[in-house]
Amino acid sequence: MKCIIPGVMSCLLLLISASFVSKDDWQILLDKNLSRWEIYQSYRHALNYNGDVPKNEKGEIIPPIGYNKNESNVFSTYEENGKPVLRVSGEIYGCLYTKEEYENFHLRLKVKWGSIKWDPRKQKLKDSGICYFSTGKCGVDFWRAWMLSQEFQIMEGHMGDYWNISNSAIDVRAYLPEGSMNAVADNHQPFLSMGTGSALEGFCLRTVDNASPEGEWTDIDLICFKGNSLHIVNGKVVMVLANSRYHENGKDFPMSRGKIQIQSEGAEVFYKDIQIKNLDSLPEEYAVYYK
Repeated sequence: MKCIIPGVMSCLLLLISASFVSKDDWQILLDKNLSRWEIYQSYRHALNYNGDVPKNEKGEIIPPIGYNKNESNVFSTYEENGKPVLRVSGEIYGCLYTKEEYENFHLRLKVKWGSIKWDPRKQKLKDSGICYFSTGKCGVDFWRAWMLSQEFQIMEGHMGDYWNISNSAIDVRAYLPEGSMNAVADNHQPFLSMGTGSALEGFCLRTVDNASPEGEWTDIDLICFKGNSLHIVNGKVVMVLANSRYHENGKDFPMSRGKIQIQSEGAEVFYKDIQIKNLDSLPEEYAVYYK
């Protein structure tokens, strides 16, 4: 390819940028050097953690590991069939997050569980998550590991659940829960308000477990457009969400743009084929969920 931009450096930048964009406008987010991501690590959480800032035996506050430190190589890559695969060991709570922010987009990736679990999840289901519309500083959640955001749950038996992170809120098509029951998503039910500043807690179960069998890759799609989002597992829409926002000082504020986080949450997990595409409109096959 002949470069028409003057200057060797400009030519090099053009070639690098082109290597991350496919012919159908999908941007490749994963390479062996994790060049499109930053890292945040908080703590090796212990059993019975209660959300307080961890302290040592003297009662002194233990600072988090912090930004762009990859202690114990929690986030690493290897090559499989000529393509990079991301390994998240889960040993330390934290996240890999994109350098760029995204608003109207289609994110797609594949995910598969490893075999290792760490405290405090050794006797629990394997857990991770994709957090979107992520803004602000890391460490504002219960686990002191992530940014204010909305979460697409990645968990054994719970692919596509919703969690609010920090003081976020959203509306979900779901059945109204009673008593100690959790809300359960249903693509034909009215929207229920969930999260901070709402009457319901910030958690909702997906419509159905549509993940692949143990040891196989599961296809994940996240479609976001104008503050609405769809959680899709192996091609099936398992949750319809709308009106993303955060609640602060008694008021709601729109939250429809931000970075993407991949959580490290006490379990080994693998990701590959991480790609994103900007959307100018919501495809009709998905727009019907909002009519």
